[in-house]
Amino acid sequence: MKIRAAVLETTGVARPYTESKPLVIAELDLDKPGPGEVLVKIAAAGLCHSDLSVIDGNRPRPTPMALGHEAAGIVEETGPGVNDLAVGDHVVFVFVPSCGQCLPCAQGRPALCEPGAVANGNGTLLSGAKRLVRSGESINHHLGVSALAEYATVSQQSVVKIDPALDLTKAALFGCAVLTGFGAVVNTGQVKPGTSTAVVGLGVVGLCALMGTKASGARQVIAVDLADDKLELARELGATHTVNAGDEDAIDQVKEISKGGVDYAFEMAGSVHALRLAYNITARGGTTVTAGLPHPDHLLDIPAVTLVAEERTLKGSYIGGCVPRRDLPRFMEMYELGQLPVDRLLSDVISLDDINLGFERLAAGESVRQVVGF
Repeated sequence: MKIRAAVLETTGVARPYTESKPLVIAELDLDKPGPGEVLVKIAAAGLCHSDLSVIDGNRPRPTPMALGHEAAGIVEETGPGVNDLAVGDHVVFVFVPSCGQCLPCAQGRPALCEPGAVANGNGTLLSGAKRLVRSGESINHHLGVSALAEYATVSQQSVVKIDPALDLTKAALFGCAVLTGFGAVVNTGQVKPGTSTAVVGLGVVGLCALMGTKASGARQVIAVDLADDKLELARELGATHTVNAGDEDAIDQVKEISKGGVDYAFEMAGSVHALRLAYNITARGGTTVTAGLPHPDHLLDIPAVTLVAEERTLKGSYIGGCVPRRDLPRFMEMYELGQLPVDRLLSDVISLDDINLGFERLAAGESVRQVVGF
C-alpha cells in the first residue's frame, strides 16, 4: 500500500530545521505484515528527543530512515501466527521489541532484548525484514516502528494492546515518555516514601519522572532545569522546590534545600554536564539514575572513591526498566484515576507536513511534547 511518511535522508543537517528541512514527506510502499507482524493505522505520534538525536547525528542510525517511535494506533491487519491481536485493537508502540527468548528477556528485562537491540541498530523489524520501499530502495525503520507515517507494519512484539476508551493522542505519550521517565523512578530507582528526590532536565521524560517521585511518596521533589517556564510547570505538577541549573551555586542550592544532598537524583537531559550535576547533588549513600542518552563519545568523570567511601549507586535506566505489557496498563489506569496527569504535557497537535517546524521547536526547547495527529 502507498503511505506518506517522514523520511530522514541524512544526519547532522544544520539548524534551523525549518530551512534545512532534514525530513522529507515521501510516498512509500508499505508491505503487508509478514509472520508475527501487524499493520497499524497511526492515530498519533510524538516528536521525541530520541528522534531528534538521530536527526542531529548524536545517535548514529542507517539512512534513509522513516522516523518516529512514540505512537498509538489501531490494528488494521494481522500476519500469520498473530493470535493475541485482532483487527480493531487499540495499541501503543514500544521502541524495543522483545524476542522473549534471549537471556535478558528470560530474566524479565525486555528493554535489554539482544535481538531487539541488533534489529534497532540495523534499522529493521525484529525479524530482520524491512517493510518500507521507495522506488525500489529499502527504507530503514526507526526502532522497529517508523510511526511518523500514516501506517506502520511492525512486529507484534513492538505493540501493546490497550483499553480502547483511552484517547489515542494521549496514549501515544505512554510508549516512550511515560515508560522512560515514570518507569525510571518506580522501577529503576524504586524511590521510597518520605525520601528526598531531584529531577535534572525537565523535558517530557523529566516531567514524567517528577510525577513518578510524587506518586512514590517523596517528601521533597526538587526540579532542576535551565528554563524558567519548565520550572514553573514543574511547580504546577507538584515540585516542592525549583532550582535553575544555570545558577553558579545550583549544586549548593540543592544541598541546602535537601540538607546535604538528595536520596535519589534523576538525570533526564541527555547531557554529561547534567549527569555530573545529578551525581554531585546526590547524598552519601544515595542513588543517581540516568535515563538520558548523550553522544556515545561523551565520557563521565567522577571521583571513583565516592562509590565505595560514600556507598553511592549510579544506575542507568532504559525504557524505565519497564516490562511494557505489565507496566503500560497500570500506568494508564493511574492516568485515568487522575494520579498521572499526562495530558498536561501535551504542547500541541501538528500535521505531518509541519514536521520540520516541530523538530525545530523541540531542538529550541520551545515545547514539552508535540504530537502529529493523523
